[in-house]
Amino acid sequence: MDKIKVAILNPTAISEAEKMMVCAARLTQRGHKVKDLDDFLALYDAEYTEKTVQAMAKLPHPTIQKFGVINVVVVGASRRFLAQITRHQNEVKFMSASLQYSDYSSDADFVVPYELLDSQMRFGYLSQCQEAMRKYKLLVDYDVDNDAAGYVAPQGLRNVLIISATPYQWKHMISQRVCRRNTDETRYVMLRIWEQLFELAPGFFSRATTGPFCMKGVCTEGKMACGNPLWAEATPTEILKTDFPLLMEEGALE
Repeated sequence: MDKIKVAILNPTAISEAEKMMVCAARLTQRGHKVKDLDDFLALYDAEYTEKTVQAMAKLPHPTIQKFGVINVVVVGASRRFLAQITRHQNEVKFMSASLQYSDYSSDADFVVPYELLDSQMRFGYLSQCQEAMRKYKLLVDYDVDNDAAGYVAPQGLRNVLIISATPYQWKHMISQRVCRRNTDETRYVMLRIWEQLFELAPGFFSRATTGPFCMKGVCTEGKMACGNPLWAEATPTEILKTDFPLLMEEGALE
């Protein structure tokens, strides 16, 4: 899992989305003052503070957080992560490396689950993945197309995924997927994304608006709760250091 990397491809979109959020919220209250285009542009360019962003982000009006799209690339996560995260479809778009068109005969690499990183069982796991890809190569060598051969590819096969979503949907995905009820890999990837968003816009992607239910008050999972709530003051980096120490060590390698 330590080879997984994420990057925000258009970081300027975050500040633009913040500006649009504040503008949209102010417009609802000051529409009577907008007589012409110049009035609107003045409203659009009006200054605001971090405190204003925090207040707007907490409002129960998600539409004002949807005037922008943030693109993120995830390199090296597994196809199992792909299957899980693409359950989110509302105002979210995905583009992935394709098993239909890409030929992994000589270029396969695999995510090692966090639980196996420091275990002897990792070698048996990797052996099984490699055996599956030997079957894949055998099929391709016998002129079976990549699409059909891809059915034998393991879920641990590394992938490249672009995720495009509005700020509101990023908050929703992060809130759901950093919860400790999710798989380790999904939590790790989403915490890494939140870490970068939080660094760029701590008011917009605050713990109070972006963290899971337990960080906002009370878990709503009922009997399905993990029983190990995150602490409200934690930053994404602090959660990563607590829950994934093997991946946060300097020079950690698979």
